[in-house]
Amino acid sequence: MAFETIIYEKKDNVAWITLNRPDKLNAQNDTLRAEVIAALEQANADDEVRVIVLTGAGDRAFSAGADISQFPEWQPLNVVQRSKGTKRPYTVIREIPKPVIAMVNGLALGGGCELAMACDLIIASDKARFGQPEINVGVIPGGGGTQILPRLVGEKKAKEMVFTGDFISAEEAWRLGMVNKVVPADKLREAVEEVIVKLKSKSPAILKLAKIAVNRSLETPLSVGMEIENELFAMCFGTQDQKEGARAFLEKRPPEYKGV
Repeated sequence: MAFETIIYEKKDNVAWITLNRPDKLNAQNDTLRAEVIAALEQANADDEVRVIVLTGAGDRAFSAGADISQFPEWQPLNVVQRSKGTKRPYTVIREIPKPVIAMVNGLALGGGCELAMACDLIIASDKARFGQPEINVGVIPGGGGTQILPRLVGEKKAKEMVFTGDFISAEEAWRLGMVNKVVPADKLREAVEEVIVKLKSKSPAILKLAKIAVNRSLETPLSVGMEIENELFAMCFGTQDQKEGARAFLEKRPPEYKGV
């Protein structure tokens, strides 16, 4: 499939999805959002893909958020109609049963910050900055900024970021628990590839169950979440990979997972 605003590459069981509007700081217009969804679904449907990486073209931005040039014409009904019955990148990322890594190489603002937060892991350049500056153009976050951000950094810091529109550095984002790792800009790809190697050494079948379990913990009371975890734990024992993992451990050898 040919894309206009993103680059899709598959290499060594990894799908690399690059937002490719560097002249616009990889701002997200309708075409880009649709193509990101299509690329994610393509990667999800490809059994050879074990890990998905999202990043931005150039060295200035992961994504500076929504393309504001579309905002002046929008009315409430337009927003409702655009969202109703349609998939959104943030939702698709959470639903995909494969690890998704955000490789944040620069600004991650508004919808760009929300796109990164939707990913399972965030590896950031020390030049990256994060923020939810929607308040500065007369709106609130619409892709999880008021929901996911408080779960990551706490209520008070989330309100500060949403109310003021101020940015935070990659280092502060790491201290707050918003990102997994911060590395020098010239080491970013290397750091992401190190994480990829670790993830590819695990069972795809068990990683799927692990992702479901953690995601559900954010949506349910603890008592319900514990029941869900126990059910998913039990499901592990119905996989061939669980048997292989246990045998490999006992035989002191690397496991050979098949993903089933």
